[in-house]
Parts: sequence; C-alpha cells; structure tokens
Amino acid sequence: MDIFKIEGGHRLKGSITPQGAKNEALQIICATLLTDEEVQISNLPDIRDVNFLIELLGKMNVKVDRQGRDRCTFRADEVNLDFLYSEEFKKDAMKLRGSIMLMGPLVARYGKAYIPRPGGDKIGRRRLDTHFLGFQKLGARYEFDPVKKSYYLESEKLKGADMLLDEASVTGTANIIMAAVLAEGETIIYNAACEPYIQQLCRMLNRMGAQISGIGSNLLRIKGVDRLGGTTHRMLPDMIEIGSFIGLAAMTGSEITIEDTTSSQLGQIPDVFRKLGIAMEVEEERIHIPAQERYEIQTFIDGSIQTISDAPWPGFTPDLLSVALVVATQARGSVLIHQKMFESRLFFVDKLIDMGAQIILCDPHRAAVIGLDKQMPLRGIHMSSPDIRAGVALLIAALSAEGTSYISNIHQIDRGYQNIDGRLRQLGAVIERE
Repeated sequence: MDIFKIEGGHRLKGSITPQGAKNEALQIICATLLTDEEVQISNLPDIRDVNFLIELLGKMNVKVDRQGRDRCTFRADEVNLDFLYSEEFKKDAMKLRGSIMLMGPLVARYGKAYIPRPGGDKIGRRRLDTHFLGFQKLGARYEFDPVKKSYYLESEKLKGADMLLDEASVTGTANIIMAAVLAEGETIIYNAACEPYIQQLCRMLNRMGAQISGIGSNLLRIKGVDRLGGTTHRMLPDMIEIGSFIGLAAMTGSEITIEDTTSSQLGQIPDVFRKLGIAMEVEEERIHIPAQERYEIQTFIDGSIQTISDAPWPGFTPDLLSVALVVATQARGSVLIHQKMFESRLFFVDKLIDMGAQIILCDPHRAAVIGLDKQMPLRGIHMSSPDIRAGVALLIAALSAEGTSYISNIHQIDRGYQNIDGRLRQLGAVIERE
C-alpha cells in the first residue's frame, strides 16, 4: 500500500489550479444514462472515484471514449441491464458511494434498478431514506433485501408528485431529479438541496431537453418529458480543493495563487477562512493568499468564542470542516468546530493531538481548538488517512509540521484529489509517494 513521506516546515510558493469538482462529476456521469445520445463532459477530475464510476458504466455497455485526462464522451444506447445482477457489478458498486445515483436514471428510463448498499467514507451513518422515499412518491416500488444488502426499484411509469424531502440531501436530490425528468406530469420538490453541483446538473438536464425551474433554490419544479437528447457539459472547479489550498497556504505561511476558481460559486468558503484570520484577495477567476506569519481567529461581536459549523448550502460545506479545524490549530485564539452532519468525522483529531495540537474532543460532533499561534509547531508522526477529507487535512498538518511525517492509507486521498503530491511538489513541497 502506498504511503506519503512528507518533510514539513517548508514554505510553498506559486500557482495551482483546482481539479474539476468530484461531487458534481459523480452526478453528471450517472445522468448520461438518461439518453441514448452522446454526452460530452470536460474538466473531469482524474481521481479514483470518478474513474471507477466511468469504468463501471463501461461494464454496463455504455460506450465510453476517453479523449484526454479530463475529457470523456458517453453514449448509453445499448445498456446491458443483465449486468446489474451480476456478482461483478455487486462487487464494484459496493466500493463507491456515488453508485447510488445510478438508481434514478435507471428506474426513469428502464423501469427498474438494482444496487447493493454502496460504500464510501466511514464518517458515520449516511442513510439513504431520502432517495427511496422520493422514488416511492414518484410511484416506484421499493424493496430492500437484508440478506444480500441490496436495493431494488421497479415502476411501469413514474408519475410526477409533490414531495417534501426529509433532509436536503445532495445525492438524494440529484437522484430524485434524474428520476423526475422522465416522469409523467409535474414534480415539485420542497427542501431540495441547492448546491452549485445540483444547479449544474439541472442546467445540463435542461440542455438535454428537461424542463426544470427554480434552479438555485430549495423549491424545484420539474415537468416530465418523453425523452432527453445529448449535450456538452463542463465541470465547475472543485470548491473543496480550493478551500483546502487556502488552508494549506495559511498553515505553511506560504504565498499561493489559486487559478480558475469561479469564486462566485464558493458561497461562504472564503468568509469562513477569513473568520480564522486568513487574508486573501478574491477575484472571479483567482484567489491570492499572501504569506502570513500569524493569523488570528475572530470572535463574535460580543467577544465570545467563534463557532464554525456545517450546514446545507448556502451554509458551510461539511467537507471542509476538517481543514478548518487543522488551520485553527496554528491560529491565535480559540474556536469551536461543530460537525453537525456526521458523527465520526472528527475522530481524526487524535492524530493532530499526537502532533502537538491543543484540541478537546467534546463529543462526536464538537471539538474545541486552542490555537498555538505558530509558537509551537506541530511535529511529524506516523498516521493513517481515515477518509478523503480528513486525509487532506492531515496532509496539510504534515506539510506545516517540524520533522518528517508518514501518512498511510493514502488511496483514500487519491479517491478525491488528483495527483495531489505532484501538484504540491510544483509549489515546493517535499513529499514522496512510497
């Protein structure tokens, strides 16, 4: 198994361009199943999860043409539905959380779908109720086999319906949208997720002939159509990578420019890092972070300790809380990090404590961080990456630490970050893959 060997304490300098958005890519790739015409996608991230999903569609007999590292065309005109019931499909689909989003397109276009319980990060319970409650509202019959741990959907013809989602699930919203675009009649979705990635999916589907209104809000109206056609689509830059690079610059005291950011789509991300004391110049297509010797956490107006928490969009994304936590360890001041959505995502802080960070894990959802003001650098240790986002947070900590760190289980990082070691070396990081 590969590991990263990181020599910390080096200042970085230069420009870096974020990859295409991982979370958007998984939705968009699944949406190519909704038409028998060609769909061209560009700015795809060259990462494990995305490549694995593309390979899975190829095994389903979707015609896949890789035209470059970040460009691919799909044509789902002869999908092999029998493959869905094979042991190979079951084995492959279980490895990827995003495979759940195959359900909506398959039941919409073919009237049936099957998926084993999907895998993904071990960050706590990630229920799928929202997906299947939505499918049932559209008239699909749902069955769960507890022995095979598999989900089945069947419907002669989906019919539009009014529904209030029990949570603003991003993948749940995407799945229901993809099912509803080919349903008979109108579907109204209240409490829909409205992340930029959902907006991208809706705009792509509209270019394919769907009729979706309310894009960007949590109330979507979808008028079902008989068929969809082909289109071209370009991914947004990955907002999680952008936030990670902001945190990296602060922790290492580096001057970094992030290019091609589409900053208007970042929501609260720059503002949250400003609350941690990070200075930056934000333009539409670039963010410049100057080298800072110190950064200080803001307090609330009344002087009380700052709290940073996650929330559905346009709130702060939970995928960046681990990076915010690491950044706070070397700030001046204190902050409470409140991870509301997943109960296991803060369990990586024991590794930061071993590195010398001052953190109190209050419970599975909250951690109090006492910043060291860069007076006591973190120290290099041996550690393991528990999931994608915590892995990158630990990588950032290691790059700022004194001495050498080793991070194992880095396939977790590779699932979400494209050639991260190579791109960081271009900035001056001393990092090797062994």
